[in-house]
Amino acid sequence: MKIAVIKNDKIETADTGTLSLNGRQGAVVKVLGCGLCGSDIVKFVHKISPDGTVLGHEIVAKITEINSETDFKIGDVIVTSHHIPCGKCKYCRHGNISMCEHFKSTNIFPGGFSEYVYLTEEHLLNVAHLKPDNLTNIEASFYEPLGCCVRAVKRANLKSGDTALVIGLGSIGILMAQALKASGINAVGCDLLPERVEVLKSFGLEAYTELPQNFEADGIFMTSGADKAIDTALKYVRSGGKILVFSSTPKNFGYANNEIYYRELTVMGSYSPSPVDLQDSLEMLKSGQVKVSGLSTVYELENIEQAFEDTMSNKIMKAYIEVTK
Repeated sequence: MKIAVIKNDKIETADTGTLSLNGRQGAVVKVLGCGLCGSDIVKFVHKISPDGTVLGHEIVAKITEINSETDFKIGDVIVTSHHIPCGKCKYCRHGNISMCEHFKSTNIFPGGFSEYVYLTEEHLLNVAHLKPDNLTNIEASFYEPLGCCVRAVKRANLKSGDTALVIGLGSIGILMAQALKASGINAVGCDLLPERVEVLKSFGLEAYTELPQNFEADGIFMTSGADKAIDTALKYVRSGGKILVFSSTPKNFGYANNEIYYRELTVMGSYSPSPVDLQDSLEMLKSGQVKVSGLSTVYELENIEQAFEDTMSNKIMKAYIEVTK
């Protein structure tokens, strides 16, 4: 089968052995397509993942072999996530599911940028769903990234009618703003790139390259990976408000202690979704509460390195790798 693998600081396609269940529970799926996540970029650029790693986890796939107690069957087209929390540890009991050791240890194999992938029975039971008929494969590939945004919205716990500012309107910022709106929050976006501002406006939300004078928000959602975005967040969050960190920054700067203290600010992080967040995500996509049409640029697996380059240079909003047809 074909895979795209990290090798000598490049993403190269290669042929490897076939994949089968060999008596295991779970399923082998044929990957139809896989979204390119910002975390894939980080793992590649900062050499977090070693040579031989197959990245990718935002998959839409067709079941080709199955041994499961679920109702899934051969031929089903599904979406799935890659991590599953145990539900029992101190992290899960306190709502920090992405800190769960079991969550971190589970994954799809070998990775989404592969012609075939093995899903465990746990994946099928907890995070896999039939692709809704009214969604294209590309639209359905937003199931997991939108799930991440849904969890962030829940963690911020803003009140209905509050105003939230989304700083950074890449694909995640576009998803975040729509997830906020679907949750009854007045979502506003900002970005330095006018074309990204226009994308959010086309989905019916307010967006600016320069925010109105005296603007303030009850909550700030940091979907920008720029260090200077921290200053923007502190400028526009109201005293007593919340800042939800949803991105890493190059210099790893923090938020000023005295700003947090004297203004009674809450600064929190959010990382990956729970199975319930993923279910909510799929419903938002299916119902049209969150729209993703036109966000993705399609690349074939053989051109995946170009997809990485175009994403890193901001030539595109989001890459979708068509693995098989």
